[in-house]
Amino acid sequence: MVRPCLWFHDNAEEAMHFYVDLFPDSRIDGIDRYPDESLDEHFAGMAGKVINGRFTLNGMDFVCLDGGPAFTFNESISFTVACADQTEIDHYWAALSAVPDAEQCGWCKDKYGLSWQILPAQLHELLTGPAAVQALLAMRKISIADLQAAGR
Repeated sequence: MVRPCLWFHDNAEEAMHFYVDLFPDSRIDGIDRYPDESLDEHFAGMAGKVINGRFTLNGMDFVCLDGGPAFTFNESISFTVACADQTEIDHYWAALSAVPDAEQCGWCKDKYGLSWQILPAQLHELLTGPAAVQALLAMRKISIADLQAAGR
């Protein structure tokens, strides 16, 4: 089994709850915590934080941890949400887009710094030619109606 692992600075548990509340067929499967920092100097400041969080989003398994500031998310990794219609796009966009400067072509970044692609499930059918592609490239949040109009 392959599972993405998400490294958070110190808010993995908060993020797990946020994502599980947002997506259907989701749950927190388990949380293991860092031990008391007096047991090992490597745990300084991490007592009680998540050392191994396991959760499921829309049927897909993830793991996560609080690892401190050494690593951060960037746009080279993103998660795609294939949406059935504009209402679903609007719903996920409103919940996940927290960094307006990171918005482009259906991509957004959430309050934890994780990048998402909020796309219509039928995107390949909407990109019917150069005009539709140009319309997509000019969008932040995707508008299905605008892509359809551009493809005519």
